[in-house]
Amino acid sequence: MIELSGVSKRYGEVEALRNVNLGIKGGEVFAVVGNSGAGKTTLLRVISMLETDFSGKYVFRGIDARSNPEKVRRRVTMVFQNPVMFRTSVFDNVAYGLRIRGINGSELEERVEKVLEFLGILDLADKNARKLSGGEKQRVAIARALVIDADVYALDEPTANLDAENVRIIESAIKEMRKRGKTIVLATHNLFQARRLSDRTAYMENGEIVEVGETKKLFESPEDERTRRFIEGDLYL
Repeated sequence: MIELSGVSKRYGEVEALRNVNLGIKGGEVFAVVGNSGAGKTTLLRVISMLETDFSGKYVFRGIDARSNPEKVRRRVTMVFQNPVMFRTSVFDNVAYGLRIRGINGSELEERVEKVLEFLGILDLADKNARKLSGGEKQRVAIARALVIDADVYALDEPTANLDAENVRIIESAIKEMRKRGKTIVLATHNLFQARRLSDRTAYMENGEIVEVGETKKLFESPEDERTRRFIEGDLYL
């Protein structure tokens, strides 16, 4: 579904991505792990075509993503680590993406209520989204993404700093999304989460993809020494 070839991205003097070559299959949960600053968020932004000023090639479902950025943005949705809530109700926050796509009336109401129920926040539909807890806001952000029925969901640290109950709910949602045939690209610091959820995992360091493999194999017998040191928690001196 997704092919990146020689993708690099700079922010001034900082090389956030360096010659990234990566393929992601349709219907899989693909985890990206690495320390802060490794390039995980930038990689998700490229996959979502929120970053277009990069070198290299990105092919999405056989099309050149750089030549068709709007088409990719309609099929790939990113959920940020610290989502911004609109100054309105939870219902209207979730309905926003449908309205700009011209969907209204009973179809909009049914789709929004369905996804709110799926994430356990239907009872919050009339609440001011900006007054919710951190975990509730993150569930609203995921609901906003799910309601538009994209093909790929790029989730950037979706459970960072959340309590155990919100982590459970969001992880259950990710598993259900996978069952429905959605493709999930999950950037996470949480190695246990990557092991629980993902089919394959990539380890990133300094903007590079160091190693990619089936999750169980990568965690139990990594081929690259840098991957092993990261998994075992060793610090570089």
